[in-house]
Amino acid sequence: MSVLLEICVDSIEGVNSAANNGADRIELCSSLSAGGLTPSAGLIHYVAKMDIPAYAMIRPQDGHFCFDEAEMDIMKRDIDFCRESGLAGVVIGVTHENGTLHYNKLKQLVEHADGMGVTLHRAFDVTPDPLEALELAIEVGVNRILTSGQQESVIDGLALIETLVEKVKAKNSSLSIMPGAGITDENVAQVLAISGITEVHAACQSVSAAYYTNNAPSMAEDAAFSRLFTDPQLVSKLVKNVAKG
Repeated sequence: MSVLLEICVDSIEGVNSAANNGADRIELCSSLSAGGLTPSAGLIHYVAKMDIPAYAMIRPQDGHFCFDEAEMDIMKRDIDFCRESGLAGVVIGVTHENGTLHYNKLKQLVEHADGMGVTLHRAFDVTPDPLEALELAIEVGVNRILTSGQQESVIDGLALIETLVEKVKAKNSSLSIMPGAGITDENVAQVLAISGITEVHAACQSVSAAYYTNNAPSMAEDAAFSRLFTDPQLVSKLVKNVAKG
């Protein structure tokens, strides 16, 4: 069985690096350095015209996954725009202040995204009881859960990921467990050793050299505009190793 590779990106450059080097799907964001926020309308419009399927992050602010009614309205309107633009799906997640998934608000967003694919993002990884959260995710009807196994790196969370995959199988559910966070061409084989993994998620980022070289005295020393970017070589390497299974 082939494994789908999703690459998360936050720029046109990243979109092209992923699409032109073998990625199967894009998770489209802004501000990956903040964990991923809702992308701009212009970026959504650009990606929607491409052949590669894309899911847009629907997250209006960083720092947590607790959203009030005004933010829920914003997210619903963003989902509407993604649908109207022709994107394949959206990426969502809402929790209570204690970290448990917010059933009612998640259900609202899933229903609002009717006809689109829906990924539950790593809000799942802050939940105090991942097996209970899995039950809720199945019940609200998301298509997949993006998770690091509640660890900083997916490699450290493989035991939980394997448990989640087995629980999904036992329930005869179509929900997919999609490992992500720290996946590289060097460690992806460890992830794919788990039977039942059908898709994986990665960033494939490198640090760019400073963009400006004039060292303007008005700029702070750390404002040379170096940044993280989607590295096409890392995408290509990961694509090859995912294909090896």
